[in-house]
Amino acid sequence: MDIATIVLFILGLALLIVGAEGLVRGASRMALGLGISPLVVGLTVVAFGTSAPELAVSIQSALAGPSGADVALGNVVGSNIANVLLILGISAAITPLVVQQQLIRLDVPLMIGASLLVFIMAMDGVISRIDGLLLFSGIVIYTVFAIYQSRKESAEVQQEYGAEFDTGKPQSLSDWIKNMLLLVGGLALLVLGARWLVDGAISFARMFGVSELVIGLTIVAIGTSLPEIATSIIAALRGERDIAVGNVVGSNLFNLLSVLGLSSIVAPAGVNVAPAALNFDLPVMLAVAVACLPIFFTGRLIARWEGWLFLGYYVVYTLYLVLAASQHDILPAFSNVMGLFVLPLTAMTLVILAWRALRSERRTAAS
Repeated sequence: MDIATIVLFILGLALLIVGAEGLVRGASRMALGLGISPLVVGLTVVAFGTSAPELAVSIQSALAGPSGADVALGNVVGSNIANVLLILGISAAITPLVVQQQLIRLDVPLMIGASLLVFIMAMDGVISRIDGLLLFSGIVIYTVFAIYQSRKESAEVQQEYGAEFDTGKPQSLSDWIKNMLLLVGGLALLVLGARWLVDGAISFARMFGVSELVIGLTIVAIGTSLPEIATSIIAALRGERDIAVGNVVGSNLFNLLSVLGLSSIVAPAGVNVAPAALNFDLPVMLAVAVACLPIFFTGRLIARWEGWLFLGYYVVYTLYLVLAASQHDILPAFSNVMGLFVLPLTAMTLVILAWRALRSERRTAAS
């Protein structure tokens, strides 16, 4: 195994994490200093900033040519699957997430709609530059609406975000300079880290004889999702439920609309969609987004058992990718068990829970 490839990959990942942290801190504090509300900062700057590694890696991959395009698409799809199954799963396993923020009721359908739109765009085998422009225009509209909608949020939600970002301290000139250095330095580290990470990921794929898509869906996706993992777990431990959930949903929207949109725009011929991604990974991403619907809409509660269920599915999904990449003999039996028993039982359970919760809400409203 080439030691230089491993070192390049690890250094790239480290630079991405440090750069994302500097970017988020600098941008958040500058936005707050300009009088932007903490809630808006949480919904936009932080959620988007924690997705900056995905953006840097996907754009760098798209510019690297056909081999990099698989990494770009795999990074977005894999990160969105990891955000829901892995990050929300861990957060809910730590503490049940009772989500009070009403905006989530809009964001989850938007996430499902964006996932479906990307799947439809990918059916012809490429996400073209025109598709990318349409996706990117969506994130602009979403951001404007989020800022408008945040003015209607309750004082409780505003205070929660205010406590997270420490808005009480006035900013001096030295603070502005420090935040600007954090912003610029974080951006520079992101760009450099993305280049090294992509080069290392492509080398890994060739070394182990697996596709760039699988590397993007697994190692790169988890690596670039580390800022979201850290943000959501810390928020869950602090009891900041809206931040833990809002970060994941906002990040998924950003990945689909901005990261994939910009990657398609800068790529000379758009982002090619491998048959494996179209037949399996994109449908899984869409199914994971739809699975959030009953959980978020039934009492706005993500229970511990649901968190463990999400984590279990992420382990199963990753195991399937490994078995498929190695063409293991157990793969057909594994697929049959999942398709015939596990997935239908889970879907039935979610439908029953949603139906019972809706009946309970109607009885409460009637009384």
